[in-house]
Amino acid sequence: MAKGAQNHAYKVLVADQLSEDGIKLLKDEPALSVDIKTGLSTQELAGIIGLYDALLVRSSTKVTAEVIEKAQRLKVIGRAGVGLDNVDAAAATKRGIVVMNVPAGNTISTAEQTFSLILALARRIPQADASLRAGKWERSKFVGTELFGKTLGVVGLGKIGTEVAKRAQAFGMRILACDPFVSKERAAQLEFELTDLKTLYGGADFITVHTPLTNETRHMVGAKEIALMKPGVRLINCARGGIIDEQALYDALVSGKVAGAALDVYEEEPPKAHPLFKLEQVVCTPHLGASTQEAQLNVAIEVAKQVADALLGRGIRNAVNMPSVDAQTLKVLQPYIVLGERLGSLASQLAGQIGEIRVTYVGEMTAHDTSAVTLAVLKGVLQPVVGENVNYVNASLIAAERGIQVIESKASQMDEFANLLAVDVRGNGSQLSVRGTLSPRREPRIVKIDRYFVEALPEGYMLIIRNQDKPGLIGALGTLLGEAKINIAGMSNGRDEPGGTAVTVVNIDNAVPPKVLEQVKKLKHVLDAKLIQL
Repeated sequence: MAKGAQNHAYKVLVADQLSEDGIKLLKDEPALSVDIKTGLSTQELAGIIGLYDALLVRSSTKVTAEVIEKAQRLKVIGRAGVGLDNVDAAAATKRGIVVMNVPAGNTISTAEQTFSLILALARRIPQADASLRAGKWERSKFVGTELFGKTLGVVGLGKIGTEVAKRAQAFGMRILACDPFVSKERAAQLEFELTDLKTLYGGADFITVHTPLTNETRHMVGAKEIALMKPGVRLINCARGGIIDEQALYDALVSGKVAGAALDVYEEEPPKAHPLFKLEQVVCTPHLGASTQEAQLNVAIEVAKQVADALLGRGIRNAVNMPSVDAQTLKVLQPYIVLGERLGSLASQLAGQIGEIRVTYVGEMTAHDTSAVTLAVLKGVLQPVVGENVNYVNASLIAAERGIQVIESKASQMDEFANLLAVDVRGNGSQLSVRGTLSPRREPRIVKIDRYFVEALPEGYMLIIRNQDKPGLIGALGTLLGEAKINIAGMSNGRDEPGGTAVTVVNIDNAVPPKVLEQVKKLKHVLDAKLIQL
């Protein structure tokens, strides 16, 4: 990427508002030519993107597949922030474009916003302020509650969740934490009590969520979960809208089961007329988690450095879609990198809590440095829980922080395949194995889940069903999905013996709604079913 960099200028487009310090850093590079054009529509961006080698955005500009298709020169997309909802990373990967974010730039900012909301909720500060400004003096109306001696439940112990918990400890709060990828040893070092969600819900006075929004976490705090909580509990969400079921929260607030809620994020942003806004016991802010001068400065400087370094051959950092390997090795390993990430994600979504990951290589991969593939597996394992914060650069560090042991080995033979990638995970007394290989056209395939041989594409939405090998299941499943207008793209069934237990893998064109998934689980001969997204 760097060859000839000093002989001509790389053109960089800044498409969203970025701190002047970050722009200055780019302009100070003699080999870079910088244009600032904000407020572009998708069509306008697609019309000019062919002129540029790098693109810097925040959250406003949409970098769609249409835009990337027109990006003939584009080498790097830099996102000044954590989320990548506005960048089609898959389309960029197909074009060989590096996509970068800044995973730690707003950690402190979001943690402080969360704790500000906890304090505002406990002491009813916004309501008291509004009352006083209205000319009232209602001291007895705004009696709050102290944090000292209370229990804070933290769902998700990534960087932000951990920082929130540390601040709560300084206020004398007890910390209950739930995170399937944090070891008991790591939690003990931090003086947190690691527990399951049910125990956390029943024991916490305040509950704050810090997970990504995935199929598994959408509405993870709903009516059933709220019913498990203490009367008078208070809920906080500065992570992603949709983790808390807003209708269920509204009902619980009206009934008095939940004493108060503080929200910085919403299922629809910007939210329209929202019934929660009419409740006095709710504190609301307009997605301000990263909105501090320091956070905006940090992400602008960091993304500018990353993009400049990538263009000028000084190294690639925080790439979310590709590891750093030489071109010749990448040609051999790229299909396995894709396969590894998808096997890791599959294992994570199926297994839940993970304390050990074992990656085994068989065949042509054993002749190469496979560290990039191992990183891809790690990224895949961690992403369903950690979200956009995990990439090829920081995956090993995040795993180490959470006490996850990673073991890499090479074998001469395994199962019935000349080339095989095996991912085995263990945690909380359970274990799971997934295996994959490449088709003759070097396309990824899942070939084994635990002891069951299957043949499935690891992509898009998948139903993984554990069932008894009995007649009638396939027909009943097809009818149920058909009635729900869910098209089946492919199906594979593996069994240990005729009439025994089996695994059925169903590739589908769109997600299965929760109600339909519950109906699948209730089908005769079905033991369990999970919706997976790869």
